[in-house]
This record gives sequence, structure tokens and C-alpha cells, in this order.
Amino acid sequence: MALISTRGWQSAIAPSLLAFLFCLAFAAFPAQAQSGSGQTQSQPPANSQSSQDIPDAPSTVQPPAPKPAFPPGSPASAEPGPREQNQPGQDSKSTPQTGQQNPPPMPPVQTIAPGSMPRNQINPAENLYKLRVITNFVQIPVMVKDADGRRVDGLSPSDFTVNENGREQKLTFFTSDPYPLSVAILLDIGMPDVALQKVSQTYSALVGAFSPYDEVALYTYSSTVSQVSDFSEHPQRLQIAFNELKSVRGGSSGPPVLGGPLASGAEVNGAPAGGPIIAPVNTPPREAHVLNDAILQAALDLGKRGRDRRKVIFVISDGRELGSKASYRDVLRVLETRDIQVKAVVLDSSALPGFKQVERIHHLFLQGYSDILPRYAAATGGGQVYGELTRNAIENAYDEVTSDARNQYTLGYSPLPIAGGSACRNIEVIVHRRGLRVTAKDGYCPVPR
Repeated sequence: MALISTRGWQSAIAPSLLAFLFCLAFAAFPAQAQSGSGQTQSQPPANSQSSQDIPDAPSTVQPPAPKPAFPPGSPASAEPGPREQNQPGQDSKSTPQTGQQNPPPMPPVQTIAPGSMPRNQINPAENLYKLRVITNFVQIPVMVKDADGRRVDGLSPSDFTVNENGREQKLTFFTSDPYPLSVAILLDIGMPDVALQKVSQTYSALVGAFSPYDEVALYTYSSTVSQVSDFSEHPQRLQIAFNELKSVRGGSSGPPVLGGPLASGAEVNGAPAGGPIIAPVNTPPREAHVLNDAILQAALDLGKRGRDRRKVIFVISDGRELGSKASYRDVLRVLETRDIQVKAVVLDSSALPGFKQVERIHHLFLQGYSDILPRYAAATGGGQVYGELTRNAIENAYDEVTSDARNQYTLGYSPLPIAGGSACRNIEVIVHRRGLRVTAKDGYCPVPR
């Protein structure tokens, strides 16, 4: 019986032991499966995306990801991500309410059929990038001197009054600062040789009268006009141009020979030898002095210079004009349109005492007009014409001309609209101080538009 009982106990315990071992094996299997899956997910492919939203730990190699530009919960941060976009076939209107609002519908866009255009409508492409502004601003250089001819400084805008065609204008610009010059020198090589050689001795003084900020061009004229040098701020170039002109000779001095043995050839009993006995008619030779043409060419070139400079034509001549294609009126209009002053130093017979009383005669010994330069200077505000005979007087005139041109008051205003459009207008400058003389241009011509 003892043997039977032992076998019965073993048979009763065996099933229980097997069940216990099976439970232990079943409990260990999920843990191994979970550890294996964790090792697999710890090394995802480069092109895959993690399904969890848990942020990674800070790295010591790579910087942390940038923070969102908008705080959480704001409307700008409620934009849908890649997972929140509608799946294909899903209607946007049936999206569940997640706090996001759909954008409003676009308004209808009305278009025009290609090649058609409504009536009474300008094509915008025709005027694209076109901007037109019409302005008119007048600048007046003004020189003020006392009774002794000394320049007067220290005046204010309230000391001046400007009338245009009799109507007072409101000054909007005023300065007494010096201006850099753009000067065109016109040298008359057709004047008598004695006067030209006297001028050639003053070339160095003329070059020294300009500042390093001035630009100067040199022209010569007689029967034709030639430009010797272009506008340049380098005094060396101007000096080289003048040195080349020292070998140029002027015309013959004295009045024309109308009688005597030098006026004609050999004579027999008062008649030309070998010819018919006819009373000779002697006329003086007409040598051209195209002063108007020279001023016109210099004015056209000066008109291309910058508006921040004071433009001056400086004439060194005996003042004669004969044979120009351009008239005084036409040249003056060009000068007034481009705000150019004319200044001059007159030599030879025009500088003689008492010649100013005779220079109003248009023809002097049938050699041309002699009152052109004073008229140009008076109309453009260039001041007096210097009549000099000696070398020292000529050099002093150079300094005074350049100094007066550079140091002037500059008045500016926007003119009131008047009838006449682009017609030339008269200007009157008044200084409210006694005993002062004012030199300014007497008019201007608006630029045609």
C-alpha cells in the first residue's frame, strides 16, 4: 500500500508542475518580444518618420530645433500639419472641428478676352514706366557793388525784391556761397597782331585766375570758330593749349589802305598800267569776325555742363562782329535759356578813351559792328566790359572777372503762371539799400517742353 500511495502522489503532482512551467514560459515570451521590437525601432531607416511625438533628448553635437514663431494656441500656430491634411476622397467641408477655420472664398475675377479693350480706356502698358513732371525754377546770379566798385557782402533775402514782368515773386532760394565755374574762353585771333601779342604775354595769369574746382575750355575765332581744348579741371592742359597759341599771329594793324601806290599796282598817268583808263574804285577788304557764331557754339557746349556750376563765356577780343550766320537775337535767346553770362575784355582801338561814345555806331569804318559785346554783357548779367591797354590792366581784369563770376548772390523762385507759355520774360532785381549798384540779367526764356 505504501508503494501505491507514492505513485499516486507523483501522478497528482506532475500535472501541476507542468502547468506552472508553462505559465513561466508564457510570461517570459512577451518580455523578449518587447525587447526585440525596441531594438528594431531604435534604428529606423533614414527616410522613415517616427510614429511617436516624444521629443529627443538634447544633443551635445547638434543644436536644438528652433522654437515655433507663434505661441501655442494662437491662430497662426493652428495650421494643419502633414498628418492633418485631408486624405484623398475626403471633403474639406466635412473636416471635423479641430479649432481651424477654412479661408474665405476668393472673389470672382473678371477678365477681358485677348485682343479686346473696353472703349474710352487707355492701355496701361503704353504708359508703363513713364513719369513726367513739369517744373520751372529760375535762378538769378546777382552782383552788388558800392559806388566805388567794391563788392558788397552780408546781404539777406529781405534786402532783395525780384519782379518778373512787373509782378513780385516769392523767393524760395537764397545763397551767397561761391559757385564753381564752367568757363568757355573765346580768343579773337583776328584782332591786330600788336594786341594779340600783348594778350599772349598774359596767358599764365589767365590760367592762374581759375580755381582747381573750375573747368575751362578754349576756343579761337576769326573768320571761323575752332575749339582748341575741351572742358577740363586740369590747369596744365589749359596752359599747354595757350603755349601752342603763342606762335599764332594776328591781323595787320591800322586802317585799310584805300589810296596811293600801295593801294593798286603800277599806274601810268593815274591809270593802271596796261589797262583801260577807268577811274579806280577802291573798297576796303571785308574780313569776317564771326563773334556771334563763336558765342553760339560756346553756349551750346556750356548748356551740356552740370547745373550746379555757374556758366560763363569770357571773350578776349577787339569787339568787332562781321559775317556771322547767327544773329544777335538768336544767340541771346540761347544764352537766356541756358543761364549763361557773357563777360569780356576789349583791346586795341575799342579800349581807347572816348571810344565808348563812338561804339554805338553799328558800322565803324565798314569793319563790322562794335557794340555787340556790351549788349551781351548787359543782357546776361555779365557786368561791365573791361577795356584795357596795358599788360597789368589785362591781368587785373582776369582776376576781377573770375572773382565776380564766382562770388555772387544767387536768388531763386518758382515763377507764377502767366499767359504766353514759353515766351521770354523780363526780370528786375531791386536792392533795398541806398548807394548800391545791382548787376543781374534782365530776363530769361523758359526751356521749351
